[in-house]
Amino acid sequence: MSFGPVTALRGVSLHLRQREVLGLVGDNGAGKSTLVKILTGFHQPDAGRLYLDGKEVRLRSVQDARRHGIETVFQDLALVDELSVYHNLFLNREHTRGGRLLVLRNRSMRAAARQYLDEIEVDIPSIDVPAAQLSGGQRQAIAIARATRQENVKILILDEPLAAMGAKESSVIIEFLRRLCQRTDISLIVIDHNYTHLFELCDRVNVIQEGRVTLDKSLGEISMQELVELMVQSYRRQVDGSRRRNL
Repeated sequence: MSFGPVTALRGVSLHLRQREVLGLVGDNGAGKSTLVKILTGFHQPDAGRLYLDGKEVRLRSVQDARRHGIETVFQDLALVDELSVYHNLFLNREHTRGGRLLVLRNRSMRAAARQYLDEIEVDIPSIDVPAAQLSGGQRQAIAIARATRQENVKILILDEPLAAMGAKESSVIIEFLRRLCQRTDISLIVIDHNYTHLFELCDRVNVIQEGRVTLDKSLGEISMQELVELMVQSYRRQVDGSRRRNL
C-alpha cells in the first residue's frame, strides 16, 4: 500500500486463528494504522490478497467489512455522551416500527441490551444512564459490547483499548475480553503500546517494522525483555538512518 512516493506496507503477511488474541506492535509510522484501515475496508490495498474462512474476499468499504464480520473499536470509542447506555448499544442499528414515520422501540432495545450485557458479564449499574456518567472501563466495555452484539462478528480490532486506564480498570477489561473469546468464536487483533497489557491478554504477537511483519511469535516463545529490546533496536536504527540522511 503506497501513498504517492511513500510506501506504507511492503507485502505484509498476517494470519489470525479463531478465538485467538493477536497483539500488533510497531513504532509510529511502521504501518499499523494503514493495515488496520485495509482490514476494516477503509483503504483498498494496491496489491495482495485477503482470505476469510479460507475464501478470498475484497473489502470495498467499512460497511462491506462489517458484513463480513469485521468490527473495530477505535480509541475515541464513538459513544454519544448524551445518549443512554442502551441507545449507544444500538446506535445506527436501532429497533424501529412504523412506515414513513419511524418510532424507536425503546422497550425492545432496553430488554435486548440488558440481556446481552448480562450474558457477557458487563457490570453496568443502569442501562438508562447517559454514557457520560460511565467510568473509562465501563465506556470501553460498552463500545466493545456494541461492536460484538451482532451475530456475524468474527474479528474485532481494538485500537489501544486500555489507554488512559488505571491498573484496576485495565484488569477488568482484560478479563472481559478473555471471557468474550472463550464464550464466542470471535478473534481479536489488539494494538497496544503497553507490552504488559499484551502479555496479559494476547496469545501471539506480530511486530510491524517499515511496513513488514518482522516478528510472529506466541507469547510463550518471547519474553517481554526480548520484545522491548527488539523495539529499542528498531528505534535506534530509525534514528541513525535519519541522522545519516540529514548529514
